[in-house]
Amino acid sequence: MHVAWGDTRSWLVAGLVAGGAILLSLIAHRIVFYFADRFSRKKQARVGQSFVRRAWKPGLFVFPLMALVMALPAAPFPTNVRVILQRVLGLGVIAAIGWTVVLLVELLSDAIYYRYAIDVQDNLSARRIRTQTQVLHRIAVVVVVLFTVGVMLMTFPEVRHIGISLLASAGLAGLVVGMAARSTLASLIAGIQIAMSQPIRIDDAVVVEGEWGWVEEINMTYVIIRIWDLRRLVVPLTYFIEKPFANWTRTSSELMGIVMLYADYTLPVDEARRELKRLLEASGLWDRKAWGLQVTDVTEKTMQLRALMSASDGSRLWDLRCDVREGMIRYIHSKHPESLPIVREQTALSVTNGNPPDARVFQSPENSSSRP
Repeated sequence: MHVAWGDTRSWLVAGLVAGGAILLSLIAHRIVFYFADRFSRKKQARVGQSFVRRAWKPGLFVFPLMALVMALPAAPFPTNVRVILQRVLGLGVIAAIGWTVVLLVELLSDAIYYRYAIDVQDNLSARRIRTQTQVLHRIAVVVVVLFTVGVMLMTFPEVRHIGISLLASAGLAGLVVGMAARSTLASLIAGIQIAMSQPIRIDDAVVVEGEWGWVEEINMTYVIIRIWDLRRLVVPLTYFIEKPFANWTRTSSELMGIVMLYADYTLPVDEARRELKRLLEASGLWDRKAWGLQVTDVTEKTMQLRALMSASDGSRLWDLRCDVREGMIRYIHSKHPESLPIVREQTALSVTNGNPPDARVFQSPENSSSRP
C-alpha cells in the first residue's frame, strides 16, 4: 500500500507540476500577445500586427511546450514515462524551431509587401520585388518544412537505419524518385528561374492561350491569371519558361493602342485629326504622351484611318480606345454623314450615253424621299 501510495503521490505531484506549467504558460501567452497587440495598434506597426495575427494560434502550442521542457526535470515522472516525454518534447522543440524560422520568413515577406505597395501609378519596381519575395518565400517554407521533418525523423534510430539501407541502394532508388518527382523538380526550378529572371510579375498584364488578364498569384507549381471577365486561368509554372506569351507590362505599364476607322474619301482628314485630339484631351484616360491619326490604306470603297493613342496601363487603354471609337463614329455621323462608308454603283444607261457614273448612296430613312 505504501508503495502504491508513493507511486500515486509521484503521479499527483508530476501532474500538478506539468499542469501548473501549462497554466502559467497560457497566462503568459495571453499577457504577451495582449500587450503586443496593443503596442502594434498604438504605434501603427503593421509588421507587429502581422506577428500577432500569424503567431497567436501557434503560440498556444509553443508556450506550453517550452513550459513543459523547463518543468520536466522537476516533475517526478517514472523513468520509462520520462523517456517517452523527453522524446515527444524533443520532437516538439524541433517543430517549434522550424515554425519560428517559417514565422521569420513570413514576417520578412510581410515587411517587404508593406514597403512596396502595388496600388500606385508607377508600380513596376514594387511588382518586381513582390514577385521575387512571393516565390522565394514559398520555396523557403517548403525547404524549412522538409528539413524540419527530416531532422525529426532522424531522431528515431529505426528511421536512421532505414535511411542507411536506402543509401546502399541509392542508384535504383534515386532513379525511381527522380522519375516520380520530375514534374515537381521542374516546377521548383521554374519557380527559381521566374524569381530571378522575372518573365512575369504580380499584377502583370499578360495574354496567355488567347486570354487577356493579370497575374494574380504565383504558387510553387502554377500561376493564377485573373481574366478580364473575372474568370481564373490556372497555368503550370513551367509554361512561362517553355512557351511564348505576351507580357504587356514587362518593362513599363505604359501602352499604346490603335482604333481603326473606315470612311469615305470625302471626310476631311485634318478636321478628323483635330476632333481626335479634342476627344483625347477631354478624356482623363489619356496620358498625353502619344497620339496621331493617319490614312493607312485605301480601297475602291473607303479609306482606312488609324487613330493612335497611349495610356498608363492596359485597362485604361482599353477604355480609352472604346471612348475614342464611339466619339469618332459620333463625330462622323453628326458632322459628316456623307462621309460614312458609301457603296457606289455604275448604271448601264449612264455608260451607254457616255455620261459619268452615278453614285448610289445609302441614306437614312428621314432622307429617303430625296433618294435618286
